[in-house]
Amino acid sequence: MTLFSVVSATSAIPSITDLHDAALTTRLQHCIDNKTKPLGALGGIERLAVRIGAILGSEAPQLEQPQMLVCAADHGLAARGVSAFPSDVTWQMVENFLAGGAAVSVLARQHGLALTVVDCGVARDFAPRAAVPGQPQLLLRKVAPGTQDASTGPAMSAAQCAQAIEAGREVVRGLPGNALLLGEMGIGNTSVASLLLARLCGVSLDDCTGAGTGLDVAGVARKRAVLEQALAANADAIEPLDALAALGGFEVAALTGAVLQAALERRVIVVDGFITSAAVLVAARLQPNILQRCVFTHGSAEPGHALILAQLGAQPLLNLGLRLGEGSGAALAWPLLQSACAILREMASFEAAGVATQA
Repeated sequence: MTLFSVVSATSAIPSITDLHDAALTTRLQHCIDNKTKPLGALGGIERLAVRIGAILGSEAPQLEQPQMLVCAADHGLAARGVSAFPSDVTWQMVENFLAGGAAVSVLARQHGLALTVVDCGVARDFAPRAAVPGQPQLLLRKVAPGTQDASTGPAMSAAQCAQAIEAGREVVRGLPGNALLLGEMGIGNTSVASLLLARLCGVSLDDCTGAGTGLDVAGVARKRAVLEQALAANADAIEPLDALAALGGFEVAALTGAVLQAALERRVIVVDGFITSAAVLVAARLQPNILQRCVFTHGSAEPGHALILAQLGAQPLLNLGLRLGEGSGAALAWPLLQSACAILREMASFEAAGVATQA
């Protein structure tokens, strides 16, 4: 019997259907191939346009009311020195998000992305604050003030993990629009991503453990040793939900729920870096069809990210050496998604423009 056999029905994992529609795909490809350009001349933008059209079920897709969702939480592992920064930075950055001073805040503002920050398990209580139109909003969905130290046992109970997953689903149900951009904040959460990659995909910690927020060589070695202890302490947590509860964080669990709900609602899921990709990995192990709804925006400088993208069969849009997190890479790539849709909707065909197709 697994840990999750006793979880309440409210945390049930939704069934995500196969989006494959051969007729629609053929029409989308015909449409993009017959624009006034050489065949394939817009490269990855053409593939992106077809993907978004398939997700939204339209030959003229329109991205509406995009939502940037940043889930935040603290980690018991942080006390073991797996990060170059103290845990207090988590709550301080939440305040920075809300004040508009963080990178994701600036980029969300620039690109017209509604920013929602969710306290899933930050080790500090935030006072409720009224939502102000056009400003970042804070939602309080705290499961506990940080997870337990995964190097000595499960980070979360099954019930706590289920609560965080359901919180992510509930938050997405309350957000408008048809595109969800994923972001996160939590000192120590690159360790969580490495652990989930190692456990669910059999990747060596030597290959997928990086500097995170800026550890030196000795710090990375210390981090790797702590993560080895966490895998050993939770050796029986093999199935996706068991591994998430044992090794994960509240913000990763909430993002897993958010991904599942967004996929159920057929939203475009815009994936940021290593940590958000780890949430997608868990969700995809539960419901593989969610990957049909995902756009992976960039390849992180964190070494585990290339490995997790390979596991997911994903080709990221950008390669800029980013390693900030927060959803910053997703926000930077957002204009590419808008351009892909505009090309599909607005660019003339050879026939409509009266342009010859051959000499």
